[in-house]
Amino acid sequence: MKISYKHLIQNLESNPSIDEISERLFQLGHEHEICDEIFDMELTPNRGDCQSLNGILRDLNLFYEVKINTQIYDSEIPKFEFNFQNNAVDKCSHISFLKIEIDKHNQEYKDELKTYFDVLKINKNNFFTDISNYISYETGQPTHCYDATKITQNISLDFIETNEIFETVLGHKTQLRGKNLVFIDKNKIINLAGIMGGNETSCSDSTTSVIVECANFNPEFIIGKSVQYNLKSEAAHKFERGVDPFCHDFILRRFLKIVDNHAKIKKVEIFNKLYKKPESILIKYDKSQINNILGTDINDDEMQNYLFKLNLHIENQFIVVPSYRNDIKTQNDIAEEIARAIGYNNIKKSELNMPCLSSSSEKVLEKGIKNFLISRGFFEVINFPFNSENKKNSIRVDNPLDSNREFLRTSLKHSLLNNLIYNEKRQKDCIKLFEISDIYDSSCFEKARRKLGIISCGRIENNYLNFSKKIDQIFLNNTLKEIIIEGDFKIEQISRDNIGSKFKNDIYYAEIDLDEHKFSKSLDEQTNFSPDEFALYEPISEFPVSSRDLSFLIGDPTQFKTLEETILNFKNKLVKEIFIFDFYNNKDKNILKVAFRFIFQSNSKTVTDIEVNEVMDLIIKDSLKIRSIEIPGLKK
Repeated sequence: MKISYKHLIQNLESNPSIDEISERLFQLGHEHEICDEIFDMELTPNRGDCQSLNGILRDLNLFYEVKINTQIYDSEIPKFEFNFQNNAVDKCSHISFLKIEIDKHNQEYKDELKTYFDVLKINKNNFFTDISNYISYETGQPTHCYDATKITQNISLDFIETNEIFETVLGHKTQLRGKNLVFIDKNKIINLAGIMGGNETSCSDSTTSVIVECANFNPEFIIGKSVQYNLKSEAAHKFERGVDPFCHDFILRRFLKIVDNHAKIKKVEIFNKLYKKPESILIKYDKSQINNILGTDINDDEMQNYLFKLNLHIENQFIVVPSYRNDIKTQNDIAEEIARAIGYNNIKKSELNMPCLSSSSEKVLEKGIKNFLISRGFFEVINFPFNSENKKNSIRVDNPLDSNREFLRTSLKHSLLNNLIYNEKRQKDCIKLFEISDIYDSSCFEKARRKLGIISCGRIENNYLNFSKKIDQIFLNNTLKEIIIEGDFKIEQISRDNIGSKFKNDIYYAEIDLDEHKFSKSLDEQTNFSPDEFALYEPISEFPVSSRDLSFLIGDPTQFKTLEETILNFKNKLVKEIFIFDFYNNKDKNILKVAFRFIFQSNSKTVTDIEVNEVMDLIIKDSLKIRSIEIPGLKK
């Protein structure tokens, strides 16, 4: 999100420098970069209230006298008799429509609308859409404008299963799939709710009659849709993080004020419907607890002053959380707000005595386990310790960064299964993964349990000895028995039902409590193990792989090593992997055959047959330079 420094200081009584404001924003936890006096903000997902000029100004109110523009159209607005049907109340709790008819509008913008386009260098669309975009920038509430002459007054909001082509307001055609929240007019989708409107009902420069939609959508039904349909949507970005459910009257009157500054309004009407009133959030004001959380000694007057500047008012010893702050729910959240106001660097440090989380012997054990598994072809993964699974013993995080991951994991299984599916979807047919991590649950909150999770499926290895052998329960059991000498463990076959993968290979999983098992002393030797070379990170390609096989007949067996080195050391940016998958040696008949598989993939596009053939020609050319090497079936 981009915010202009010029727009900020226009709303501040003082005149702080851009560097001073930058320092304050960092103190508030708002990461950003500055380019040409524009703040490019990187806000945490839980701060949806800051996705606007006014939102940033509200936070800066801690340090400066702020004067947010509240000029609105204050005349009475008649009721709009709009036959709107909300068939998805649980997904849209509040919606308003403003119908405006104008004579014509000024060709040149003025005041805040002019500076918005001049300062941010944004392309203009049309009069009503431009105002809608500015309102979103200023207030954080997206609105959508329909040309009133292009729709009936019988539209509905539905959550439906659909499989049709939808053309967006930008002219982009996308195939809708599965269930989507949509606005419908005459049995045709006119808006992908919260994401983007349709082309057929969009406004143009000649539009003089408009219906402005202002809604509050449940983020759960917006999240991921813009990515799914490859639609860049500022509206979706804001709806996903939550908007103020009670802002509609101000937003639409603010919209109307800007229209009134640029055009003669002939008629205006409003439709407003609150289907489900959100519960007010009240948190007991407890100065002592807040100080205890922060390790501070803030007096009552100072703390109440901070809360007042944050618009957190106290009524009957309860803090009333404003409707736009959907991230504040507990005393810990209040303490975090006070900490941001003070500045974490300004809180006096004190020594923290914590028990060592792991002894040196435990570290040696884990290093031995890791190196053992890596030497057997397994890959280590490190997953996010939070997920969405609310189990019996789950511990909930008071203020999660991601509302979809608010519980500490009680098992490594779900994370590792997601890792496996991710690899399968990228056409990996030999998957062996493990993770070592702490697991917490309410039954052992004081002490974490250290677990080893291991999951595998597909081929045992990509080599000629195990190419045709599939991973099974025996394989995983034998692998673990090499290192575990005491303690039972269970190997589970995971069902493929409902995991979204077309692969048929059996999946096997085991989870080992490191404290409840005794491991082989031979693992000590594994601590000195190191791979032949350090593997640098490479971006994971989203494009499909292509494979080729090449068989060789070797007349002189002494030339096998030369061939192997030539093939395995072949380098090309499209070649991702090379291995021997078949080997036949009949010493009596002096016949030696070997077959290599070549895996091709690009990080930027789908590899073509022509590109693969060109690389294969180079490999063949280099191979045939070796004495006594033949390629059966090769046309000369």
